[in-house]
Amino acid sequence: MPFLRIWIHAVWATKSRYPYLKKDIRYKVFQHIKEYGQSKDIYVDHINGHIDHVHCLISMNANQNIATIMNLLKGESSSWINKNKITSKYFGWQDEYFAVSISHSHRNRVRIYIRNQEQHHLRKTFEEEYQELIDKYGFECIFPGSKRKA
Repeated sequence: MPFLRIWIHAVWATKSRYPYLKKDIRYKVFQHIKEYGQSKDIYVDHINGHIDHVHCLISMNANQNIATIMNLLKGESSSWINKNKITSKYFGWQDEYFAVSISHSHRNRVRIYIRNQEQHHLRKTFEEEYQELIDKYGFECIFPGSKRKA
């Protein structure tokens, strides 16, 4: 049995960044994502977000990859939201996502950052936050809403 600890900070947005995830809805959605992840052996350590996006701290197993994890979490949750009519309009996630590895020693800092999303977005828009993450991690590609060009 392999021993590994790979922490991933993943962020993804609603389709067209529409504010579907109002407070009364988002906690149901986040709880569902966490429970669904557990059923697929995806350990979602922390999940939170705001009206138009989600942050997850995920610990990956040896037999997992980030593309599969993201497809499972995003795909199943959007189907669940629509099947259960959680939102008044048809729900979807953007195809893109942001994912970076973090060190085991920084996981508490990331947990706090994820936990405080509501307060964080009183001062900063998601576009500003996303741009900071792109700059911080040196992504050199074009993201929707990003001011950085390839």
